Amino acid sequence: QVQFVESGGGLVQPGGSLRLSCTASQNAFFYGMAWYRQAPKAIPGKRRDLVATISREGVPTYIAPVEGRFTISRDDTKSALYLQMNNLTPEDTAVYFCHASDSHSAYWGQGIQVNVSS
Repeated sequence: QVQFVESGGGLVQPGGSLRLSCTASQNAFFYGMAWYRQAPKAIPGKRRDLVATISREGVPTYIAPVEGRFTISRDDTKSALYLQMNNLTPEDTAVYFCHASDSHSAYWGQGIQVNVSS
């Protein structure tokens, strides 16, 4: 069973930057990978919101609120996924989750907290 470990979250002031990393416990061939987030006011059980995706070929997509500020990337030699977040705003405060799928299953990271506050 593949597990993902996330790192790079924390507290940052508005306008600051963070880089999230998500590394698989074993090398695997992943198809699309993505970052999701769940805001702190979310109703329990509410699904996580998609933030960005990256295809196996490295083609990224973003939701409108993060377009131009966030950059998703992947390193398949390390089975790793990244999210560079610049010009952060309080609205970006959330728990961020990485997601990936291979030929067997889909996997979630454990979630990492990002707080944007002055």
